Amino acid sequence: MSAPARGIETLELAEMPSLSRLYVAAARDAARKLVKKGTARGVLPAARHRVAGVRPDLGKMTEYQSLLGETKRDIAPAGYVHTLAFPAAMSVMGREDFPLPLLGMVHLENRVEYRLPVFYTDLLEVTAWAEGLAGHRAGTRVDLVVEVRHAGNDDVAWRGVSTYLAKGVYLPGLDRPGVNGAREEFRPPLPTALWRLSSETGREYAAVSGDVNPIHLSSISARALGMRRSIAHGMYTASRALAEVGPQKGDAFVWEVKFEAPVFLPARVCVNITDSGDSEGAWERSDFVGWGASSGRRHFVGRVERL
Repeated sequence: MSAPARGIETLELAEMPSLSRLYVAAARDAARKLVKKGTARGVLPAARHRVAGVRPDLGKMTEYQSLLGETKRDIAPAGYVHTLAFPAAMSVMGREDFPLPLLGMVHLENRVEYRLPVFYTDLLEVTAWAEGLAGHRAGTRVDLVVEVRHAGNDDVAWRGVSTYLAKGVYLPGLDRPGVNGAREEFRPPLPTALWRLSSETGREYAAVSGDVNPIHLSSISARALGMRRSIAHGMYTASRALAEVGPQKGDAFVWEVKFEAPVFLPARVCVNITDSGDSEGAWERSDFVGWGASSGRRHFVGRVERL
């Protein structure tokens, strides 16, 4: 693996952190970070967290494939690799010197490059860090970057960049951009699928992903964090749309999604997937969009493109 830039510390973690413990610690530290937010510096920790000896869990991977509608294969779905590596990114956000509160973060967008297949038998190395701290009209945004490599191989197999918003948190020294023009008008296309999501959807995804963020688990825990009801995980909706694209995407692709409005559970979500190909008719790209069946409000939009 290539060496980090000069001045960047690499912290070797003995094992992948527990998400449930990270959330508990985040709740405990929330008050302290809220007190500090007015004086906190707009500086990210100069550190990377690395975990070696990570291996997919075949049972969890199979449950993930069943829940999201992915074909059952020996190769891990891109969304499952995200769940496998996500705790490393969470551990960066849970650091004492991370300037934003972990709880209440809003997932704005995600970009994944799945370059080399990850099999359930593979031994992996995961590295995570934060970058791109910037002002946002509604608070402060930050990118969490995760790279997954096969053990002993310098080539990146999977790379994910998740962009989060700390709503209402404004750090000194960061510009606060205004709204650029009017919001794009959305006219729902003809749906190619209709998802019926129950109030259990958040807990079902948490069971296979390990992401036990309280805003997804129940209306009671979601209301405690300012939501009117529990909401679906953004990566659940993104991963389900990816599964809808089907096996034509192959094993090497770019997957991008932007989240625009939360999906409050229970819900009915309309989805449209549009495929495009090259001059010979071979698949090159799929664009997808999801919106509320009743409200017509767009929840997410994204694409999958051949690498």
